[in-house]
Amino acid sequence: MTILVTGGAGFIGSNFVLDWLVGGDEPVVNLDKLTYASNLNNLACLQGDPRHHFVAGDIGDSALVASVLRKHRVRAVLNFAAESHVDRSIAGPAAFIETNVVGTFRLLEAVRAYWSDLDEGERAVFRFLHVSTDEVYGSLPPYAPAFDEQHRYEPNSPYSASKASSDHLVRAWHHTYGLPVLTTNCSNNYGPFHFPEKLIPLVIHNALAGKPLPVYGDGRQVRDWLYVLDHCSAIRRVLEAGKPGETYNVGGWNEMANIDVVHTLCAILDELRPRPDGAPYAAQISFVKDRPGHDRRYAIDAGKIERELGWRPVETFETGIRKTVAWYLAHQDWVREVTSGAYRDWVAQQYAGGRPGI
Repeated sequence: MTILVTGGAGFIGSNFVLDWLVGGDEPVVNLDKLTYASNLNNLACLQGDPRHHFVAGDIGDSALVASVLRKHRVRAVLNFAAESHVDRSIAGPAAFIETNVVGTFRLLEAVRAYWSDLDEGERAVFRFLHVSTDEVYGSLPPYAPAFDEQHRYEPNSPYSASKASSDHLVRAWHHTYGLPVLTTNCSNNYGPFHFPEKLIPLVIHNALAGKPLPVYGDGRQVRDWLYVLDHCSAIRRVLEAGKPGETYNVGGWNEMANIDVVHTLCAILDELRPRPDGAPYAAQISFVKDRPGHDRRYAIDAGKIERELGWRPVETFETGIRKTVAWYLAHQDWVREVTSGAYRDWVAQQYAGGRPGI
């Protein structure tokens, strides 16, 4: 048996591939387009491992996907492939529509054709697991209940709208064609191999470089934070026991304002890697103009996955964020590599004046 992971060289996807192969010997076919946020060095420890088969390609390439599915007799597809950065979606939405909407459509069609040709027993156990985001639900008022699976979709950015569209396609392919799909909507992930355009890795990187730590608006935007390996364990559990056609929200039970996250990072860095001048890293915090349409609060109610599948995160924010900072401090060579070239050009263009990517 073999699983196909799309987007398996990106942040969450590469963590999942590594975690999957630590836990067992079922092979992984890893299909990734290798965009700016993908990095095969994330998977360097798997070089020569016969359980990992890497294929460079696009989920929108139906012929390639069909060939991979047939060749490896895939029993499950886990779709991590997506354009995922809100700021980039505001600056250039077309790539998000192409990958997240059109790409998902073409992937679903290739998978449906493959699944339809399986024998009855293989069709019964086959699964298509679509990894999505809490951003499809829109923005919550300060004291409103957290998003559950029945919350209506109200996406507010080109990114979240494209992911909402992909979720609807996945749902439709189940109800119309019977494709056995599962959807997970997760909160903000953090942890190793996170490309430093998002809040946590960006703050760590800028702090160590002596640069401003830019925070949008007043910094009181609230997010739920989920350690990436907890997310990986949730996906494994949904794949194992989730009911086809169902959606499962995956969260960390860790609501925090962005400014509090930044202060936490500064305090850990003060302890583990003090500034040469003895000043606190918090002195580098800089408040900048808010981004257009910035959602004020996300919060995930992960009660369903706990009740029905017995999953709950292992890490608290305090334990997960300390592990994350320690990883970045120990892997500065990885950071230097991914922050070179085209990434520097993007940062210079997008964040002129210190605007961050969150």
